[in-house]
Amino acid sequence: MRRWRGVSRVVVLVGVAALAACAQKPAGTGPGLPTSGIYKVGKPYQINGVWYYPKEDFSYDETGIASWYGPGFHEKNTANGEIYDQNELTAAHKTLPMPSLVRVTNLDNGRSIVVRVNDRGPYANGRIIDMSRRGAQLLGFDGPGTAKVRVQILAEESRAIAAAARQGTPAPLLAEIDGPPPKAAPRGRIEVSGPSGPVTALAASAGSPRPALVGAPVPPPATVAGSMAEGRFVPAPVVAQLPVKAHEAIYVQIGAFGSEENVAKARARLSSIGQRASVSQTRAAGMTLHRVRVGPLDSVDRADSLLNQIIQAGLTEAKIVVD
Repeated sequence: MRRWRGVSRVVVLVGVAALAACAQKPAGTGPGLPTSGIYKVGKPYQINGVWYYPKEDFSYDETGIASWYGPGFHEKNTANGEIYDQNELTAAHKTLPMPSLVRVTNLDNGRSIVVRVNDRGPYANGRIIDMSRRGAQLLGFDGPGTAKVRVQILAEESRAIAAAARQGTPAPLLAEIDGPPPKAAPRGRIEVSGPSGPVTALAASAGSPRPALVGAPVPPPATVAGSMAEGRFVPAPVVAQLPVKAHEAIYVQIGAFGSEENVAKARARLSSIGQRASVSQTRAAGMTLHRVRVGPLDSVDRADSLLNQIIQAGLTEAKIVVD
């Protein structure tokens, strides 16, 4: 795989300062020349009538439907100037900073990996993240093409990337380990041999005896295993096995509103296209919000069809969620 070309040592990032290396400016441009890309958030943009608002959101934690992209984009430029490699653990997201690190958990089988966000997308309605082919393989959905997932930003690591990009500072803390890159496996940890003995890259956070249940906050790992390849930090194929709830339900969520008036407007618009919505309360940022949803739905195809219908009715902030 091209990911490991020219890399003789495996690198384990210790603490958040080490991740600042991701923010280095491009190493080169043009055909055949690698690039480490740039740090980029970007301006609001519109695709197929839907507006997206990129921002630094270090509390990001959402559920939805993942897809993956591969051969048609392999070795082409990503949105932040890197070269897409379908064999690396990367992903495209509509609004998160590039690069940033996120944990993606397959809610169907409990597999969980860390990937580097370095591209924009996916632009199909109802998709929350577009994984590289390798990421989809490790999460176990490269065959069916989609999966119910939870996506969580690794806040401290991603803050370090942003800070380094603003200050133009390199990353000083790298623990280098001689030996080949670790091989992927659907296990909670991977061990690589080093000069001072085996080094374990834990998938769960340090100090926690077991992974947290999906649906509750999961702290970022104390170390993130990976390698430096062509000036970029690439997460290692460490697959955690997290407990997940069975039969995660699919909904189309029209919005989460703070006022009863907006709830009434959304329900009236849904009624005009023959859809009935449920309303439930949730707490966010100290506020009580009213979630307006249609579902549960029995398949991704049914959710896709309904979402498109709702967006065409003018409710363009609607999205697919898993609960």
